[in-house]
Amino acid sequence: MNTQEITPEKVGFSTERLERINHGMQRYIDQDLMAGIITLVARQGSVVHFSKFGFQDLETKKPVASDTIFRIYSMTKPITTVALMMLYEQGLFHLNDPVSKFLPEFKKVKVWVKENKLVSPEREITIHDLLIHTAGLSYGDDENSPVDPLYKEADLWASDITCKEMVRRIASLPLRYHPGQVWCYSVATDVVGHLVEIISDMSLAEYFDEKILRPLNMTDTGFSVPPDKADRFASLYGMTEEGLLGPIDTPEYGGFFNVKLFSGGHGLVSTVEDYLRFAQLILNRGVLGDVRLLGRKTMELMTMNHIPQTLLPLKMGGELMPGLGFGLGFSVILDISQANIMGSVGTLQWGGWANTHFWVDPVEEIIGLLMLQYLPSGTYPITNEFRTYVYQALIE
Repeated sequence: MNTQEITPEKVGFSTERLERINHGMQRYIDQDLMAGIITLVARQGSVVHFSKFGFQDLETKKPVASDTIFRIYSMTKPITTVALMMLYEQGLFHLNDPVSKFLPEFKKVKVWVKENKLVSPEREITIHDLLIHTAGLSYGDDENSPVDPLYKEADLWASDITCKEMVRRIASLPLRYHPGQVWCYSVATDVVGHLVEIISDMSLAEYFDEKILRPLNMTDTGFSVPPDKADRFASLYGMTEEGLLGPIDTPEYGGFFNVKLFSGGHGLVSTVEDYLRFAQLILNRGVLGDVRLLGRKTMELMTMNHIPQTLLPLKMGGELMPGLGFGLGFSVILDISQANIMGSVGTLQWGGWANTHFWVDPVEEIIGLLMLQYLPSGTYPITNEFRTYVYQALIE
């Protein structure tokens, strides 16, 4: 792929209209709503837009740069899914295998049906359930669920535990739903990460590094930030009680140094250039240059909708997501008019908790990447605004 910017008109974009991205993002900086933002657009393997706004750290006034390292949180999930599907291609498991085949603790899991009553699931959780979030698991953030408070009590993200211990704690909790009956975004991909460890006999960090990150030359992506790269690690921001932009987490706090918990659901840090390489692999159906991680038919399986009509529309954080389905590792646009966003049917997308976001449009051969560090996710409509700025600039 050509990581150097080319004249946008060569691949059907208007240079003038792409400038609207810069004006739109700069407003967030000028109004003190965001500290720093990076936007990148690629089409047909070439970068047509790459802009940087603001600072990676407000106190030091260090500008964001092409090598600034971001917490990508749930943008880890597509990489974890690719890791498992690489093992799938080797015939080491089947999608309909029960999870208990590899993690026996899930054989005893129960479903919460009402106060003080647990029942056996109507069927076992399958690996496919984990990949598409129909396993009956949760994220522990629904105040209306009697199960979710138990997730907080289990302290699943304690910094001193391993992925193995995290999954053991998950398996000790009751399910919110019978497997296959409800789409519920959850810790399922953390279980997927541990499955990678069990099946490969490697830690998730080792597997990522050897099988995915080094082959793709994603040199700044990992579960921790090495000390010699700490000066490139962006601070995380949110609004203070006074209504001002303030730090939530900075490199000095050390939350991403000497990491022990390799979370397949949200654990990675990365850069915009690194993640572009991964996104291009997805657009190219499993290959980047001379490196092939997955076969074409495997990618077709991963990028199609796996959610039956009876479970649509999807719902996340109390909000409906009409027009979207879910594949293996990403959401998939099924109906543009229902989704009410710019793009193409078949577009793959997902984001991270701190408002990082990417999409891959196989129809237009477009990749969009948005990198920033702000909590909570969805406070501002920056993701959809960026998408609109991109597509309105497409003229051919």
